[in-house]
Amino acid sequence: MTIPSFFSLALGLLIFSFIITGIALVPFINLLYRLKLTRKREAPKKGKIPLFDRLHDVKAGTPVGGGILIILVVSILFRFLFPFASHMGVYIRSSFNFRYEIWVIFFTFLSFGVLGLYDDVVKIFGKPRKGSMGMWFGVTRKFKFILQWVLGLIIGGMLYRLLGISILYIPMINITIDLGWFYIPFSAFVIVSFANAFNITDGLDGLSTGLLVICLIAFGAIAAGSLDTPLSSFIALWIGALIAFLYFNVWPARLFLGDVGTMSFGAMLAVIGLLTGSIVALVVIGGIFVVEIMSSLIQVFGWKILKKPIFPLAPLHHSFLARGWEEPKIVMRAWLVGLMLAIFGVWLATI
Repeated sequence: MTIPSFFSLALGLLIFSFIITGIALVPFINLLYRLKLTRKREAPKKGKIPLFDRLHDVKAGTPVGGGILIILVVSILFRFLFPFASHMGVYIRSSFNFRYEIWVIFFTFLSFGVLGLYDDVVKIFGKPRKGSMGMWFGVTRKFKFILQWVLGLIIGGMLYRLLGISILYIPMINITIDLGWFYIPFSAFVIVSFANAFNITDGLDGLSTGLLVICLIAFGAIAAGSLDTPLSSFIALWIGALIAFLYFNVWPARLFLGDVGTMSFGAMLAVIGLLTGSIVALVVIGGIFVVEIMSSLIQVFGWKILKKPIFPLAPLHHSFLARGWEEPKIVMRAWLVGLMLAIFGVWLATI
């Protein structure tokens, strides 16, 4: 299968996924309203209102759970269109056993989605609890973190045992490291880190989804270069669904991903980086996500050790918002930075 025909297949899948998702979105938004899956107002009823709540409680009442539709559409289309393509004479090529590769993709996409959905339901319908930094909504950090690591280790085991991946390649200096069994906790760390980084970045309308589309276009090019049919097909379907969703997610958003989407998408982005063997490129292409989670960790360090905040508000995009930047301005500039990082990451993956 040549690269031109590879792109033709990917573009066709992208367009079809965009159309299907676009048709389903408005009825799905209405369904979320009926199910009362909407964002709650988080500010305390009495006393001083925290800066975060002052900036974001205007979004209360917006439906949460757009990730559910994207996961369903992409999974169903991938399940039925991929075998159909093979029966139509499309040559299926992959560096791995493609059945095992599909198992890894499905397990990551769905398992982290279920974990995120559980957190969303608890967050919306459960009672808030007091935490060290104010009211806490949803599943406790410790419990969610443990479950993320369990899923991450399972996926790492699948990558190592089923697909035989154990290599870490560092471009520019041309160093290849065989991690052996240590690849399992290493890949789990990458998956858990990106799941949380993406979740943290999803704080402004269109920010995380737009950056994800840019990242996936970059990895689509990388996967196409290696002629990985299953992964390229999945990425194409995912991009199409995300573009349709983004129409309703840009400012002022009519629909949010929810943790069901952010957990699944962050973990899946990490797995794509692992499957393509482009870990360094993943850190660069997803550089905004890395900066966002690092800013949150620095803020926690400030509160815990220095007893004072480092930033006006964390993660970093909230600091710009607190300083008076308009939300669309922050998002557009983040997209531009993300675009240049993606170009640089693709270059790294090809040298």
